[in-house]
Order: sequence, then C-alpha cells, then structure tokens
Amino acid sequence: MVFEKEPGPGRHQSSHNSGVLHCGLYYQPGSLKARLAVDGIRSMIGFCRQHDIPHEVCGKVVVASDERERRFLDDLAGRGAANGLQGLAFLDQAALRRREPFVRAAASLLVPEEGIVDYQAVMNTLATLIMNRGGSIFYGSRVTGQKSAHGAEGAVVATLLGEYPVDLMVCCAGLHADRLYRQCTGLRPPLRIVPFRGEYRMLRPEAEKMVNHLVYPVPDPQYPFLGVHFTRLVHGGREIGPNAVLALKREGYRKSDISLPDTIDALAYPGFLRFVSKNLRFTAGEFASSLSDQAFLGKARKMIPEISLDQLVPGTAGVRAQAVAADGSLVMDFRILRHGSQIHVLNAPSPGATASLAIAAHIVDHYIE
Repeated sequence: MVFEKEPGPGRHQSSHNSGVLHCGLYYQPGSLKARLAVDGIRSMIGFCRQHDIPHEVCGKVVVASDERERRFLDDLAGRGAANGLQGLAFLDQAALRRREPFVRAAASLLVPEEGIVDYQAVMNTLATLIMNRGGSIFYGSRVTGQKSAHGAEGAVVATLLGEYPVDLMVCCAGLHADRLYRQCTGLRPPLRIVPFRGEYRMLRPEAEKMVNHLVYPVPDPQYPFLGVHFTRLVHGGREIGPNAVLALKREGYRKSDISLPDTIDALAYPGFLRFVSKNLRFTAGEFASSLSDQAFLGKARKMIPEISLDQLVPGTAGVRAQAVAADGSLVMDFRILRHGSQIHVLNAPSPGATASLAIAAHIVDHYIE
C-alpha cells in the first residue's frame, strides 16, 4: 500500500527537477550516494528502455573557467573513475567546439553516461506497475502518525483516510521527512530539512542552438548544489539554473509562497543559522541571483559568454529538501534509518530521482531482508 498526500504521484521534488540522469561524478568514493548513483543510473536507463519511457543518454560537459576550477575538475575526474564511471575524457578546445560551439572553458570533461529523462513518465509507469501487481495507492491520504500494532509486530499507519495495519512502514517523505520521523517515532530527528528553492530560466526558441546537450560548471566542493547549468530537456527546450535560496514554505515554488510555520521552523533552527553565518558570501550570491536577472545572467555567462538577457524567459522552480545538521553542516550523503517496524529515508537529495530504483533495492537488501 502506498499512501500519498497529493492527488497524484511525485508532485514535488520528483517532478520539479531538471530531468537529468546523474551518474555519480561528484560524490565521495565509497559513500552510499556514490554507489547508488552509479547503480541507479544504469537501473533507471534499463527501466526506461523496458517501458519505452522518453529518455536519452546524451552525455554532459563539465566546464572549468580558470586554473582553480581546473584543479577541482581533475579531482572530479578522479572521483568519477573511482566510482566506476566509463568513458570519462578531457576535451581539447577543438573537441569542445564541435560538441558545444558556444561554450568557453579553460578545461572541460566529457561525462558520456549522463542523460535526460521524463521523470513524470517514470512515476506514472511505477504507479501503473504497482496497481497491476496487486498493490494499492491511496491519494489524498496524508500520513499523520503511527501506532504500535497490538499483540504483534508491525505498525498501524494513521492517515487522513483512516488507519491501516502493516507489517512494515517505509517513509519517503522528502520535504517532510524529518517531521514524519518525529510524528511516527516520537523521537527528535537527527537532522532537519531546510527547503532551498532552485529557480530556472529558459532560453527563447531562437537561442536554443547555443546549447546542444548538458553543460555544467565545476561545483564548489563545499556545497551539494551544482550551480547554474544548461540542460536540454527530453521534450525540447533549454533550461538554465538553478540557484539555491531559502524557500519560505517547504513546497513554495514562487517567491510569494510563504508559510509562517515553515519560515519560523527554518529561521529558528540553530543549524541553519550556523550554516548562514559560515557561508555569508555564498548565501548572498544565491539571493542576488534570485532577485536580479543580471546576477543570474552573470553565472550563465561564465560558460556561454554570448548569452544575453533578452534571450532568457522565466522558467520553473523546484524545492530541494536539504538536510542540515545541528552544527550547520550540510548532510551530503543519503541517510536511511530503521526504528522498529519503520524505515525512514531521511535524506535523499539529488541524485535521488536517478538513484530511486537503486535506493529501493538497497532498502530491500539491507533493511528488510
């Protein structure tokens, strides 16, 4: 049985992302995220092929703009190789121009295994498979807590539609993972979810020729955010973004979306305040790119200098469930905890969508069987 508070599957993080298939380039070798990203992209591509889901393994280029970033790019190549990625190759200027004629770089790394996909189609297919195999999906059934089963192992899931006895409860609540952990276990969660909104722009149709595939900057290794990048969408169009700014509502996709409880929850959390105090320059830069189109354009021009403001139009936005520890550090790796008959996926940010099938297999292998 699947309990989903929304009227359909994946209405938040899973459908408000750039639709990229991430293959494990960035992640610390040996980490759970690195292992599941590599397994995940191969599982996801196989799933898409099996069920005729729109996708393309088009590859991406990671771009270093100066010598400092070139050193980071060398480190990324080493990480990717250690994680088992295949076909990684540094491009010379001629090769880069053939692939992405408008991109300028001091150095560039081709990651051929990355791609793009329609994640909404993935979720619709999963929902159909669950129903066809005898499962049930209850939409509009927000989980409010859990009760111990009387005289037996298991749990009773309390929802807005009623109570349901189950043998095992697996919570994958994304933006509400910490709250559902508290509601169901009665314990203080070991981390806090802080919502970061990522805002996108789109290229006008006449400017789409400036991007052929996927183009990413070298990310700052201190942060899990990948920076403003260019994405070719699987159904056409070119997307630029995202930035990373505090969302004043956990499901707040517009600047005007404000929830007083969510805002207080974030701003009163010592971990978030410590993060801001340690990262004032980063925080200010991200807010500037949200408030100023010119600041946003400056980040895009690092890779494609010819792009202009009149070639951009407003795009979509997503909200990332970023786990923040009490000391102000961002939790980089996936976090899964078991408490009795409950399993909680407390942190599964990007590449959570790509790795979703591998995360499921990991839970079955290590937490259920």
